[in-house]
Amino acid sequence: MPGTTSLRTLLKRVHEDDRGAVSLETILIIGAIALPILIFLIKFGWPRIRDYFFKGLENLESESDRVMQNN
Repeated sequence: MPGTTSLRTLLKRVHEDDRGAVSLETILIIGAIALPILIFLIKFGWPRIRDYFFKGLENLESESDRVMQNN
């Protein structure tokens, strides 16, 4: 069977090809490091970050109202 032989050869070549393995491993390591950091920031840091930006927006609104009243 010629089709089976070529499929077997193709699968063997793909299995033995190591190109790109280092890049994939690097991406997986970076993801394994970044994911817990992202979860920590979302769980514990997000309320503080949100409050900081809301406070900044409130200050911006109050200052813009003050400037508009002086003109």
